[in-house]
Amino acid sequence: MADNRRWWALVVIALAQLMVVLDMTIVNIALPSAQSDLHMSDGNRQWVITAYTLAFGGLLLLGGRIADLAGRRLTFMIGLLGFAAASALGGAAANSGMLFGARALQGVFAALLAPAALSLLTTTFTDPGERGKAFGVFGAIVGAGAAFGLLAGGFLTQYLDWRWCLYVN
Repeated sequence: MADNRRWWALVVIALAQLMVVLDMTIVNIALPSAQSDLHMSDGNRQWVITAYTLAFGGLLLLGGRIADLAGRRLTFMIGLLGFAAASALGGAAANSGMLFGARALQGVFAALLAPAALSLLTTTFTDPGERGKAFGVFGAIVGAGAAFGLLAGGFLTQYLDWRWCLYVN
């Protein structure tokens, strides 16, 4: 792969992974607004977070194996497109069940995307020096995602609507 294309691939992969990490925190600030809008009980509100993290964490190993069998690039693209579609579905949720289902779907597709992203980085950057730089950039972007998610969630909820916390993905 040409040198420029590798670094552009890093940008795409890191931004996709940023969305996965961002989605763990961006809805936290929006929960009270979503709860009110969709008439959720206090007990059910936690499922907005739990549905995503349970599906994501529970399927990560399977997502990695699927990437090995079906191909890293294909798995990454399916994960990315599915994640975006599930995010749009969640933003358009008409009731709490639809939101919970969309969040679980986001977790499923994130579990495809995350391991494929790491393996794509490993195979794209074969030189140890470049690989170190690539993983450093990747780690910095992903590491900032959780904090950025809280800030973005607050901003979007305050100035637009809680639904935008899902649409931005």
